[in-house]
Amino acid sequence: MSSSPVLLTDRYELTMVAAALADGTADRDCVFEVFARRLPHGRRYGVLAGTGRLLEALADFRFGDDDLAAVRAQGITDPTLLAWLADVEFTGDVDGYAEGEFYFPGSPVLTVRAPFGQAVLLETLVLSVLNHDSAIASAATRMIGAAGGRPCIEMGSRRTHEEAAVAAARAAWLVGFGSTSNLAAGARYGVPTAGTSAHAFTLLHDDEAAAFRAQVDTLGTGTTLLVDTYDTLQGIRTAIEVAGPELGAVRLDSGDLGSLAVQARELLDSLGAHRTRVTVTSDLDEHAIAALAAAPVDGYGVGTSLVTGSGSPTAGMVYKLVERDGVPVAKTAEGKRSVGGRKSAVRRHDAAGTATAEVVVPGDVARLDGDRDLLVPLVRAGRPVADLDPVAWLRAARDHHEQVRTTMPPEAWSLSRGEPAIDTVDA
Repeated sequence: MSSSPVLLTDRYELTMVAAALADGTADRDCVFEVFARRLPHGRRYGVLAGTGRLLEALADFRFGDDDLAAVRAQGITDPTLLAWLADVEFTGDVDGYAEGEFYFPGSPVLTVRAPFGQAVLLETLVLSVLNHDSAIASAATRMIGAAGGRPCIEMGSRRTHEEAAVAAARAAWLVGFGSTSNLAAGARYGVPTAGTSAHAFTLLHDDEAAAFRAQVDTLGTGTTLLVDTYDTLQGIRTAIEVAGPELGAVRLDSGDLGSLAVQARELLDSLGAHRTRVTVTSDLDEHAIAALAAAPVDGYGVGTSLVTGSGSPTAGMVYKLVERDGVPVAKTAEGKRSVGGRKSAVRRHDAAGTATAEVVVPGDVARLDGDRDLLVPLVRAGRPVADLDPVAWLRAARDHHEQVRTTMPPEAWSLSRGEPAIDTVDA
């Protein structure tokens, strides 16, 4: 089985290419743009993620013998198309927002310029990567904001597809999560990994003390003990009896987390474990994290809500043809209109450096003081502009996100439903 991403696509990409080859339009110079017409309901911003993963896939976007055999087996037998697929290689240009950048409705987060046949083949791959990863990053950064500086651990691998889990861990770390439970994310992208034990480990042993003792003997007193398998407060007492007051942390995974965190902190302090942290898990999302802001919680573990986009599992991005042989083109149907022509985009800021508008126009933007260009070159003549080392790329994306986060207006961080934090304008 081929490992190439070329079959991660919709059949109609190939039927369009076949028809374009037949009528001579496959080589027309085209510009496609990726953008979201709107943000998920009530969200105030989005965060672009997945660009590095996409560029890695693009480097391997070639039809091998196995791929062509799979295409033929599905009834696609046009000899002209098959011969073209056997030789096709992406030779175009790609520009886009830096990974980790904030985006708003209409932001041209990716621009592909290439002959029609090459560019249209990328549609499904581009959208599947960017829609998924951006949805996760957009949810994760809301959780980071709600956490108010307390560390967050991504632990949702068991709640999604095995490869989606790796991408989700990557996207979460990009926007500020401290670690992940997913080992593949650690191996591929250098994301720090963390994990100790589940309730099964406690139930394996004859009593809670034996389970805690085995874990401490193996991992040291700096470990985190899961204390709510039976009676939570008694579990804390047993944890300190076994590990001593230098125990790293206790984890609460059930019940009224706010109330239990208060009781846990008081009990730990009474036992002399003043530096033992209280970590909470159990179906957290950004709203639950925000509700725990006043509780003596030292960290959060987030799973299901994160890897499913916290209610918005896709970013709603589309991939639209906006220019053909230098002529702007656009869909004009009611409800799904787009603006023709290749766009320029800048982020406008006030004198204090706070973002005030997303300026997106066909052609060139009339720049003002404080404007920041958003589109950067990613691929030229089919070759990546920057080193695609996955670890270095992700670190750079995380740094970029941290920098631009400070420029967002205060209303961006509200979890209540509202309009985008800044407007998208055309001047």
